[in-house]
Amino acid sequence: MKIKCPVCGKAVEYENNPWRPFCSKNCKIIDLWNWFHEHYSIKVEEVDEKINTEEGKDDKNSSMWRSRKNGQ
Repeated sequence: MKIKCPVCGKAVEYENNPWRPFCSKNCKIIDLWNWFHEHYSIKVEEVDEKINTEEGKDDKNSSMWRSRKNGQ
């Protein structure tokens, strides 16, 4: 089965490929470099800070929070 390398787009055999899903060691290193330099990102939704603090207050009143706080 042939797939496209996610970095360069070259068609490469998937099975018995030591660099899969990449076509070569070079493309694998390029992909890792892109992650290190934050060229890839996951979109997140902005959350209202007021909502978060109100939820935090409720969490501290729960029995689970108290048992963890007391080391139980």
